[in-house]
Amino acid sequence: MAKILLVEDDVAFCTMLKTFLVKKDCEVDAVYTATEALNLVAKNRYDVVISDVRLPDKEGLEILQAVNQKGDKTGVIMMTSYAEISMAVNAIKEGALDYIAKPFHPEVIMKAINDALEGPGSVKPVTKKKETSVKKDDYIKGGSEASAKLNNYIDLVAPTNMSVLIMGESGTGKEQIAKSIHEKSKRSAAPFVAVDCGAIPRELASSEFFGHVKGSFTGAVTNKTGHFEAANGGTLFLDEIGNLNYELQVQLLRALQERKVKPVGSNEEIHVNIRVIAATNEDLFEAVKKGDFREDLYHRLNEFSIKVPPLKDRKEDLMVFANYFLDSANEELEKDISGFSEKTITAFKNYNWPGNLRELKNVVKRAVLLSEGDYISSSCLPSEVVAAKEKPEEQDYSLFKNKNEQEMILDALEKTHGNKSKAAKLLSIDRKTLYNKLKQYGINL
Repeated sequence: MAKILLVEDDVAFCTMLKTFLVKKDCEVDAVYTATEALNLVAKNRYDVVISDVRLPDKEGLEILQAVNQKGDKTGVIMMTSYAEISMAVNAIKEGALDYIAKPFHPEVIMKAINDALEGPGSVKPVTKKKETSVKKDDYIKGGSEASAKLNNYIDLVAPTNMSVLIMGESGTGKEQIAKSIHEKSKRSAAPFVAVDCGAIPRELASSEFFGHVKGSFTGAVTNKTGHFEAANGGTLFLDEIGNLNYELQVQLLRALQERKVKPVGSNEEIHVNIRVIAATNEDLFEAVKKGDFREDLYHRLNEFSIKVPPLKDRKEDLMVFANYFLDSANEELEKDISGFSEKTITAFKNYNWPGNLRELKNVVKRAVLLSEGDYISSSCLPSEVVAAKEKPEEQDYSLFKNKNEQEMILDALEKTHGNKSKAAKLLSIDRKTLYNKLKQYGINL
């Protein structure tokens, strides 16, 4: 059993993380200040210390220094917000094994703990090491036309080795789609390694992607396996690829072209056999035109593209997703909520969901926590969701109110994926009128 010291001043987050680690068969001491942590470090031996870099009384670096001075071969993992990345870099230089940017999924901390536990003189890992656990039901298919098109693309590209670029708004589930592609591929038994490109500081980027050898720079106290090597045989998922700086884009392109990487400080190249799936919420093509993203890398990543529709365009699937998140929240919070009240369902359908699936998941989880009855009432929802009113279509599709009829017809057909009956309904005309307009403008489908 691994003995862990958890230092985090956010009481709710600390309690949640401790509960998760205890369920993973860890022995956990949790404190909220650096002073308490330093006292425990002096009295006890821990296999792993997990600490925030910024605490109310002192900085987490003081805890790291105390652990190093004691010489117990304790692995130290630092937690940091994106704004404090520079402090995390200093922690790595001081000898921390790893840093994790908040917010993070609990499984991410388990990987970091297992990495620490596999070091010299440490105890057996608490779970079998695996880069990312992939569940087949992580991806929810949905039944709308937009979902059917998305699912078809996934099924088509999954068995191939083509690089895939997934585009969509933040929170639309791009990583789950990438996992689904991996799970349906011939590489499903190999690792799926997810990398948040926006959370990698410039100073550590090469080490993160390609690894490093012990002693290659200040703070490199052990060998480190990079993401490319960790994903060997499997899939490397590069989330928010548009956030990579230009220098790293060059290195990434070379690695993808030659299929080999050289760890920092090493003279030996490692051959890698990986499939790359990238995701972005930016317009990469526009970034290419501006010179912010390399065109050759863009085409290397974009052998096949998938555009994920926002939740507001998948309202038919809304309650499918909501019920899935309800089941997950019931299991995680150990509750037994049966469903949603009619008012709640109406509020869900009226709301625009700018945060997409991520926002829906958070709203449902919060409501499950607050709910005291069998069904989630509207009183458990955030005020902005309750206040949403039913809105008409964002565009006025009435042909008789818009001068550019041809453009509106094409827009409606695209929105309904070529379904003329639905397009006519959207345009507030009958099918016969639509057919006449199609003939008039020479639109052939």
